[in-house]
Amino acid sequence: MTFDKILFELRDYRATVTINRPEVLNAFDYQTLRELERAFQIAADDDRVAVLVLTGAGERAFCTGADLQEQEAFLARPHDYYKWFGAFQDAHNKLRWIGKPTIARLNGIVVGGGNEFNLSCDLAIAADDITIRQVGNSRGSVAAGGATQWLPIMIGDRRAREMLWLNEPISAQQAYAWGLVNQVVPRAQLDVAMDALVEKLLAKMPEVFRYTKQQTNFWKEFSWAMTVGHVRDWLSVHADSAEVAEGLQSFREKRAVDYDSLRDPKISGGSPDVIWGPLNKTCPHCGTTKIPARFDFCGMCGNRFSTNLAGPANLDEL
Repeated sequence: MTFDKILFELRDYRATVTINRPEVLNAFDYQTLRELERAFQIAADDDRVAVLVLTGAGERAFCTGADLQEQEAFLARPHDYYKWFGAFQDAHNKLRWIGKPTIARLNGIVVGGGNEFNLSCDLAIAADDITIRQVGNSRGSVAAGGATQWLPIMIGDRRAREMLWLNEPISAQQAYAWGLVNQVVPRAQLDVAMDALVEKLLAKMPEVFRYTKQQTNFWKEFSWAMTVGHVRDWLSVHADSAEVAEGLQSFREKRAVDYDSLRDPKISGGSPDVIWGPLNKTCPHCGTTKIPARFDFCGMCGNRFSTNLAGPANLDEL
């Protein structure tokens, strides 16, 4: 069992899977997702494994979701996002279908897709100083890789909307009060509490437990199956949208998101996704096609367009 981005340890009927990327706060990339999928399958197949624990390396983060450097590459190749989400989907399916109890050991901040892995687990124990946050609406994504499906089931509709819409962090204590985690303990007691919970789960009949878990997961599986295919397609089509680009760029530049730049073009009859108009102009000099309607020059030959060559920039000009 050789992995580069995760750690896999088997001891005393317990498999511990650790996302081992502390330098990026345990964010996951495509390779990490494929390694998680493989580790979860190993845990499912190995009869020596009775309980699986999922955690992150270090003390700063459990997992902070998708690696944004990799996500930024999808601005140039949005169709590759479809492949990436396939790996995300496969990892979650393997985790939920292990047929054995799974516990999220929340050792640090839990953000975005990291919380979706928390939600995918059966139970969760959190250190008392961690926070949990969904960030999609503020960063150009839709948290529909588990959060939109499972948060309403776990914490209720209004609380789910608060987390998903406002994107504010909630404390470990608030997460416990809402039912998002099962226990909150002082950081120094995290492993002690984890050991105690594992021992309680080991004192259960494995075959009966597996089917009990299968039935308990009915609504999680139903909501996931009904939506995840649509999510994969929609996010793939929008992987290079203006909202995604602004979200990633503002994060990289450590500045506030310019929300007005996403709203104002619509008010003026345009679109933030086609700032320079539809690609409907052809250069009469060199024949280059698909030039944006508002361009005054051909980028290939430098020819200046006469005004009567300009295509409609918005619906008002049609």
